[in-house]
Amino acid sequence: MTKPKKILRILGRTAVAVAVVATLAFVERSARTTPVTDVDVTVSGADGVHFLDAPAVRRMVLDQGTDVIGTPVGEVDLSGLEDRLNAIPAVARANVYHGMDGVLQVQVEQREPIVRVLTGSGPGCYLDRDGWTFPTSEVHTARVLVATGPGVPGTLARGVRHVPTDTLLSRDQVAMGLHALARTIHEDPLLDALFDQVIVTAAGQFELLPRVGGQVVLIGDGSALQQRFNKLKQFYEHGMAGGDWRRYERIDLRFTDQIVCTQRSTP
Repeated sequence: MTKPKKILRILGRTAVAVAVVATLAFVERSARTTPVTDVDVTVSGADGVHFLDAPAVRRMVLDQGTDVIGTPVGEVDLSGLEDRLNAIPAVARANVYHGMDGVLQVQVEQREPIVRVLTGSGPGCYLDRDGWTFPTSEVHTARVLVATGPGVPGTLARGVRHVPTDTLLSRDQVAMGLHALARTIHEDPLLDALFDQVIVTAAGQFELLPRVGGQVVLIGDGSALQQRFNKLKQFYEHGMAGGDWRRYERIDLRFTDQIVCTQRSTP
């Protein structure tokens, strides 16, 4: 290739690059001056979780003291909107952005509750899969494990909002054990179907109440959960197969390599 042709080719490529950059810059400027024409809301979450719906989130976005519809997208405080949505207790994550068509896109992910903590002194709270607390709701009740009893950690009992794993759970061994227990049950379909209540004793021990059978299952302090639940599954499969599930009053899983059962006293 001759030198003049090489120079012309370089100049041609440079001109194309400049044109592309200029076009993108023009498109970006145009997009930022495009007025907001609508708000499109997507609310996601685990199956059966309905603390929020799209119309409610849309109202929150529009009801902020300034007119969002009609405002140039470049002037909308996207970070401020995200902060406002993330401040909602039941929201795990919020993402707000705009498209070139002027539609404001709002994506909200709900928290996934795994246990509801109840006390006699207040409404209690939920503890989510990631170890955060959030208050109960007047519009929705999640079908999850329920924790009661004198040993429920005080911080959980008061329904503190937005307390993360690395603060509350690391400082409170009972709260950490309750979270581990609830998450283990929540993630196991058999256990999730079997248990609906856990009692936290004054000593910080956990006692599970199954939906059938009427016995109390002593699980201990929340350690070695997989071992203990594996023993329980084997016991239900072999020790209780074809038998009367009401035969035992207590099933104690706290001991290594054994299960201690207390038979129900006959009237």
